[in-house]
Amino acid sequence: ATMDVEFVDGFTALKVFTKGYTYTYDDIIFHPGHIDFAAHDVSLASQLTKEITLSVPIVSSPMDTVTGAAMAVAMAQQGGMGFIHYNNTVEEQATAVRQAKRHLPLAGCQFEPLVVSASTTLRKVEDACEGLGLPAGKYPSVLVTDSGDLGGALVGLVTTSDLDLLGAEASSERTVGEVMTPVADLVTGKRGDGESELKAALASCKKGRLPVVGEGNALAGVVERSLLKDQLFKYPAPLGTPTTNAAGQLSVGCAVGTREGDKVRLEALVKEGVDAVILDSSQGDSVYQLEMIKHIKKTFAGLQVIAGNVVTSRQAESLIGAGADALRVGMGSGSICTTQEVCAVGRGQATAVYHTAKYARVHGVPIIADGGIQNSGHITKALALGASSVMCGSMFAGTAEAPGKYMITEDGHRVKLYRGMGSLDAMKKGSSTRYLGESQRIQIAQGVSGTVKDKGSIRNILPFFAQAVKQGFQDFGGKSVKHTHDMLNAGELRMETRSGAAQTEGGVHDMHSYTKKRW
Repeated sequence: ATMDVEFVDGFTALKVFTKGYTYTYDDIIFHPGHIDFAAHDVSLASQLTKEITLSVPIVSSPMDTVTGAAMAVAMAQQGGMGFIHYNNTVEEQATAVRQAKRHLPLAGCQFEPLVVSASTTLRKVEDACEGLGLPAGKYPSVLVTDSGDLGGALVGLVTTSDLDLLGAEASSERTVGEVMTPVADLVTGKRGDGESELKAALASCKKGRLPVVGEGNALAGVVERSLLKDQLFKYPAPLGTPTTNAAGQLSVGCAVGTREGDKVRLEALVKEGVDAVILDSSQGDSVYQLEMIKHIKKTFAGLQVIAGNVVTSRQAESLIGAGADALRVGMGSGSICTTQEVCAVGRGQATAVYHTAKYARVHGVPIIADGGIQNSGHITKALALGASSVMCGSMFAGTAEAPGKYMITEDGHRVKLYRGMGSLDAMKKGSSTRYLGESQRIQIAQGVSGTVKDKGSIRNILPFFAQAVKQGFQDFGGKSVKHTHDMLNAGELRMETRSGAAQTEGGVHDMHSYTKKRW
């Protein structure tokens, strides 16, 4: 039976977001719905762009302290996607794409294993290990190919057991070819084999590692027993399937600017197989973006283009009209962004997501909610208010996969650097193009630099986020991202705004002390 209208409480999104106020995620709370399905039945599959689907609709931000090749690999393996920053040279960004694209989409596969040629001396191997931060004498698996690189024909493998009884002085000038286990004595897996077949091969050979080879014995990667054990016992199982392209490679995105020189960068990235590019700007509704979108669509027709950033329907109209395959939404809502404070321009993120998504949905263009994410509830709110995916920066900064080395602070905390791309530190490296300010005599900071605590691996964080979002959807009655968007537009998803006191009540309070464990 339908409830009498006088007893229906809460408000539709249209009512909430057309009162002249701008709201962020904490200002909004959803009403519970009727539960007739389990949380694990909720589907989070969603469109990142018109052509790319994610099984976990979360992506990492193209910031130089968040996403490099290692983060892009980890995100894609979990069902999301990473966007490699461009605060570097063309060659450095292209190399990062190459590294991510050639990584096998398999659990337990080592990222960028150490590969040398047979003529390499053991001294050089040790120098390479020290360059990776490994203690002297603590060799990882050293794969040997004819070219000395991944993709060359496998000729052997060096392990610590090959070196244990060799004296350091006597052995340092010996070559890898003299001490390696030759390929004829190795058990290998075949490229194209599934995870179950490779696991079975590794279990049956009772070795610590299994080189994976393709046609012509070309080395494709190596599956490590220790990494497989971590995936089985240390980390929760991923809730999504790896994000891959038609060729079975991990899907990888990149950020680029809109200057003439970025066309050269773009060409190099496409050559390496990048799947999508973000046109990176704090204010995306510019003639520069419109021209770059048209250039990409004319030159690289199959490349997915994400335009932005935008926060209004009017901005969205311009970029969608130019051919954008997705929009990135957010201005000044990031934890290290000061655009709203410095420039007095922007919008509360919940309001920006709702209005931009409402317009973009009519035109079949997905939006990415970028910024302001502080917890899993914010991800749930962003998706429920119309976003098709969510971009995280600060949530992933400080993880093992984020660029940079850990430091120990004076008070004993293990931290990594995290900075906004509008900070002066980042702009000195080239990110000022994002803020259309590289030619200005005085550069105005629109972000800050700082540090964040060690968060461990992204492999621990992403499954928790995905499960928490599924439970949030279950609570308000959303069976999938699409179903939730349909509820939103039909006025079936009811909500209210929260007062400051209500927000305080909704968090932990009145405790002398507590430990907040997320899972």
